[in-house]
Amino acid sequence: MQIYQSDELSERALAQRMRPQTIDAQRGNILDRNYNTLAISVGADAVYALPGSIRDAEGTARQLAPFLPLSEADLTRIFSSESKTSVWLARGLNVETAAAIRSLGLPGIRVVKRPQRFYPQGSLAAHVVGIAGSDNQGLEGIEYYYDEILRGVPGRLAIEQDATQRSIPGGDSEFIPPEAGRDVVLTIDSVIQYIAETHIQEAVVSSQSEWGLVLVMDPFSGEILANAIYPTFDPNYYQDVSAGRRRNVAITDQYEPGSTFKFVTAAASLDLGLTYNERTFDSGSYWEIGGGRVRNSDGRVFGNISFLEAMERSDNITFAKLSVEMEPERFHPYIKAFGFGSRLGVDFPGEITGMVATPRTTGQLLQWANTGFGQGIAVTPLQLLSSLSSIANGGTLMKPRYVREIRDAQGRQVQKFEPEILGYPVQGATATAVSQLLRSVVVNGNGNRAEVTGYYVAGKTGTAEVPEGGIYGAGRIASFAGFAPVDEPALAILVILYNPKVDSAYGGVLAAPVFKEIMEESLEYLGVKRRLEGQQRSRFVLVPNLTNFTLEEAKARLLQASLPWTVEGEGPLVTAQTPRPGAQVPAQTTVHLFFYGGNDSEDVTVPNVIGMSMRDASGSLSDLDLLIQVRGSGVAVKQSPEAGAAVSRGSTVEVIFEL
Repeated sequence: MQIYQSDELSERALAQRMRPQTIDAQRGNILDRNYNTLAISVGADAVYALPGSIRDAEGTARQLAPFLPLSEADLTRIFSSESKTSVWLARGLNVETAAAIRSLGLPGIRVVKRPQRFYPQGSLAAHVVGIAGSDNQGLEGIEYYYDEILRGVPGRLAIEQDATQRSIPGGDSEFIPPEAGRDVVLTIDSVIQYIAETHIQEAVVSSQSEWGLVLVMDPFSGEILANAIYPTFDPNYYQDVSAGRRRNVAITDQYEPGSTFKFVTAAASLDLGLTYNERTFDSGSYWEIGGGRVRNSDGRVFGNISFLEAMERSDNITFAKLSVEMEPERFHPYIKAFGFGSRLGVDFPGEITGMVATPRTTGQLLQWANTGFGQGIAVTPLQLLSSLSSIANGGTLMKPRYVREIRDAQGRQVQKFEPEILGYPVQGATATAVSQLLRSVVVNGNGNRAEVTGYYVAGKTGTAEVPEGGIYGAGRIASFAGFAPVDEPALAILVILYNPKVDSAYGGVLAAPVFKEIMEESLEYLGVKRRLEGQQRSRFVLVPNLTNFTLEEAKARLLQASLPWTVEGEGPLVTAQTPRPGAQVPAQTTVHLFFYGGNDSEDVTVPNVIGMSMRDASGSLSDLDLLIQVRGSGVAVKQSPEAGAAVSRGSTVEVIFEL
């Protein structure tokens, strides 16, 4: 054997004496766009056992048990095992515990330094950064998606040892040093992230919502500047929360967008040349189509309404009619071009496609009518904000990104991710027209609570129903999506509050104010200068938009503008006003505030107000809990709906006055 198997046996003997150990590489850091550290690896003590080298299993277990999270019986069983050459007992030991174990000098027990992941900012951007496990592996979020880049290459140390694990003097040794992982620089801005997290937490708590989300994006590059979700978690203690709590719902979950989707319908119909701001639509109590009925969620009737007003008032019937007029074969390609129904290719794990009906397999007019106002379609929050950003930037859909660049351990850039264009959903002129529509929603419509003085916000409210078991239940999703400044957009923001448990759970009431606070503070932080509002002529006053404000809030704004008021009806919020928002009126002009809080399902008959003065017509309609939309001045010469029509209480009757 010594002669004929000398080489083979020598190699086997050497292999038995060489005890290789893996040396973990230093995991790369995760930084925000300004190079603030969000995740770092620090040296931490860990203890492991070599069962084959432990002479007294019970005695060793008895001495170690007070310092470890394992019982004496568990340790004895581990130390008595013949199948394991080494076993990790505990990681992340504090300094005192590690010193105490070393001082015992127990055979077969080793204390070594191992890198441990640490998140110095705690819960900040936790749903984006994700978590890493104890074995230097990414488990969720950016830690998982960029794991190969972050983890580096492990090293190897092999030293010739005898059977009791003692080094053999003069024996062979081999050392391959580890290669440190590279740093990942995010698009996230920690300051904007903190602003978003602070306000969404306040909103979720005050509205008693199940959860809330804020996404902030640079509309020209597609870079995600903030991704805030509440409730949140601390990745240093990720085991304390469920996997569901750690999920980044901006990527992994879908929802019905409701009226925030109307800008897509508007863009498609404008791009096809089917509508324009002054085109009028008849919006009654409901519209029968495809065997069903489309109506406004609050039961209101707008009568003869222009396309611009339909956007301002978020009229479902107008947008349902536009969707059907376009026909699925023409509307569907626009929806897909905006990025819905497909993955956008974001650099984050778990992205889903959402759900968009296919015209040829569906063929249902009612479903496509509903799609026009954002019902029966499922989108991800990221898809919604990316599509809105394409309106803000002039018609270009950008690929969203969470990572800007990769750097080596010395801080040198090794890879830079440039903005990537996914497509051009609409023409530039169409995008500009939709931007102006969305600006009008804030100035004259129900998005007024999102306005930021000097920054000219454009946006859209949304109040969607939550499907439960195949039908729509009582749950609601209140949202607001917008950008600012409208002519030079710096930021696009989406705010979602899921299933709030308070009265007036509307996007314009709950989500728009959150948007306002985040947008204002973020633009100030970025150094975007406010523009001074143009001075009104001294003898004229600009009527403020009071829709969705409480009576006390409306009074305060009217006092500031030196305008008197009257109040008609009862309800928690202003539902209509005369004169309309944005009108320039003589000082001391009376503003009529209309409230409605009655039973939406109760129908009333529209009275005849032809020939009446503005005051008399307003009083006649108010007696029936109907709202008035005034056109012109003098006496009433025309009304819509006409006298005798059956409408829901709280509906609006347009009355034209002439001298």
